[in-house]
Parts: sequence; C-alpha cells; structure tokens
Amino acid sequence: MSKRFGLPKKYELQLQYLLAYHLFFSLFFTWYILNFGGDSQGYWRFGMEQVLIKGEKTWFSYFGEGTTFILWICYIPSQLLGLSYVTGNIIFGALGFIGIRYIFIMTADLFPTNYEVLGVPLFPTVFYFLNLHFWSAGVGKDAICFWGIAWFLFAIQKYSSRWWQAVIALFFVYLARPHIGQALISGAGIAILLGSEVKIGYKIALSGLAVVGAIFLLPSTLEALRLEDLSLQSMESLTNATVGNLSSTHVGSRVDISSYSWPIKLFTYMFRPLFFDAHNFVSFFSSFENILYLYLSFFIYRNWTPEALRDMPLFLKAGIITWIPVTLAFMNALSNLGVVMRMKNMTMIYFLLFCFFLIAYNKKLRIQKAMERVKDLKLREEIRRRKGVVGRARG
Repeated sequence: MSKRFGLPKKYELQLQYLLAYHLFFSLFFTWYILNFGGDSQGYWRFGMEQVLIKGEKTWFSYFGEGTTFILWICYIPSQLLGLSYVTGNIIFGALGFIGIRYIFIMTADLFPTNYEVLGVPLFPTVFYFLNLHFWSAGVGKDAICFWGIAWFLFAIQKYSSRWWQAVIALFFVYLARPHIGQALISGAGIAILLGSEVKIGYKIALSGLAVVGAIFLLPSTLEALRLEDLSLQSMESLTNATVGNLSSTHVGSRVDISSYSWPIKLFTYMFRPLFFDAHNFVSFFSSFENILYLYLSFFIYRNWTPEALRDMPLFLKAGIITWIPVTLAFMNALSNLGVVMRMKNMTMIYFLLFCFFLIAYNKKLRIQKAMERVKDLKLREEIRRRKGVVGRARG
C-alpha cells in the first residue's frame, strides 16, 4: 500500500515495524485481560450475553447493535471454528492495524512537513503510542470502531472512487456503537460542506446523502441507546448508568466529575490520567501521551489560520468534526479514567493530527517565506552586480 501511494522506503519499513509492534500488543492484551478481566474475554467465549436471545441460538440470532453485533462477529471463529481467545485477539488486532495503516498512509501522503518535539519527529513517533495499539489490539467494540472510523475517513478522502468503502465501514461502526456511527456520518457531511476541494456538484450530493443518512439512522440510534433524544443530558444519564460499576483498580480510577465545571471536565477527558493519577503501568505510559496532547493543544491558537483549515485534508476535517460531539458527550458522562482511555482511543488521534497539521502548515509557510526572502535577496544582489558591471564598462 505504501508503494501504491509512492511513499519513501523508510515509511514502508515503519509500517513493517508497526505491524510487529501491534502484534505484540495483541499478545499483551491477551495477558492483560486474562489476568485483570474485561469484556473482551466474555465476547469471545459468549460469557457476557447482555441481551436475551430468544429461541435457537444461531449466527443471525445475534445480529443487532452493540454487544450482540460483536457476538455475531465472533460466532463463526469462536463457536463454529473453535479458535482460541489469543487467535481472536490477533484477528481483531489485524483490523486495528489496518486502521492504523490507513491513518499512517494519509498522514505521510497529505501532511506538508514534519515537526519535532525535543528533537523527536512527531511523525511517525505518534503512531507508536501505547493507547493507539492497546485498545485496538483485541476482541471488542474498540478495535471494530477504530478500524471502521479510519477506513471511513480513508474512503471519503477519495470519495469519488471509494464511496462504497465508506458505506461498508459505516455499517461496522454504526452496529458496534450507534452513537459513534451517527457522529461519524454527521461529521463527514459537515466536512464535505466546508471542504474547498470538493466540487459543488459532489458537495450537494454527498452532504445531502449524509443528512438523509443521519436522519434515517437517528431513530434506530435512539432505540439502540434507549434514549428519548440525542441530547447531552440523555447521553450523560445513559453512560453514568453503564459505567457506574467500573471503578475497581483493575479497570481504572474513578473521579467525581459531578462537581467539575465544563472546562475541568474537558481537561479530565482529554489530558488525564496524568502521572499523579497513574494506578498501573498502562495509565503511567498514558500519562506521557497526555502530556504531549496538552503540549500540542497550546499551539492551536498560534497556528490557527483560515488557510490552514481550508487546506486541511478532508479526512482530517471529518475526523476532528466527529471528535467534537463525541468528546462533548463523553466528557460529561465518563467518571472513570480507565474507561476514558478506552473510549477516547477511537477519535483522539484525530485531535493530535489536527494540532500536528496546524503546526506543520504554519512551518511550511515560514519555510516558503524564508525561501522567498532568500530568492529576493539573491535577485537584488544580482541586479546590483549587473549595474556595477555596466557602470564599469561605461567608465
């Protein structure tokens, strides 16, 4: 794939390293779940059926949104083929890696330049972040959503030829987590409307389809989530009820967000756990990532320009627009830092790439201006030299 996109050999090698790195996390994920517990093992061994399945339990009797959809995906490899749990994690991890590969390829192909922090280039370093791999390396909704979102954004970047891929990707994201699918198609519609690179005919057609799709999916989204409306208050009530029991030290550390102001809730969701929150080695390493998120966020104001937003790749526009409602919903509902790390893994990479692109774009403009100044100085020097030669010739 890197050859098809004309990427340098060094990036092709980085993808090979990332594949081995991600495979390690599938094995590590297996060890972690077997020792500390989690939904993943229940999905594969059909030990956590949260929805009553009536009648004979066949493959299609599990088809539906949320938990039943993951059971439906696992049914053939787990129940019919009898594959082991570690094999299941490698299969789901392979999907997670494909998602990482899509984002890697688009970043390498479409970003104007690189940027270094303490002498370390952001690209491809950010693709080695622990959380990016850990939560997308095993059986569960997280790997499916991460892969599906990345595939969807990869498809709409070249919508004219890959539109059918976007439909398939949305299918998986929506059935795994309906509210994420709803946010994704709405974000894509807004990005298409704002995109200067999209022709007016395509803009009208694609944004119209996105609006129709969002409206069409809304009733089933509300039904799947058991909500009366898609408001922040309803989402908060639902998620509080869902994660209220996830406060053990094995899955994360609980924080009391009920007394937090909106800015503090946002800070907690985006940048915690920090080092003082770390309760295990996963959250400790996550602290380093969150410090980088916090550091890069300070560059948004200084590097934000209308031109940068205009020239931003379509996939990143859609990704950051999708990130906004997801963040607003989860920051008001998630009171467990372990769950926060897991849930923000789906979309936080697009916030990081958003900051990265603004910095890289501004750096590119500075380089262009510096080159123009050098060129102008050389031109002026050449003019002065020629005038001197002409003057001496006349004398």
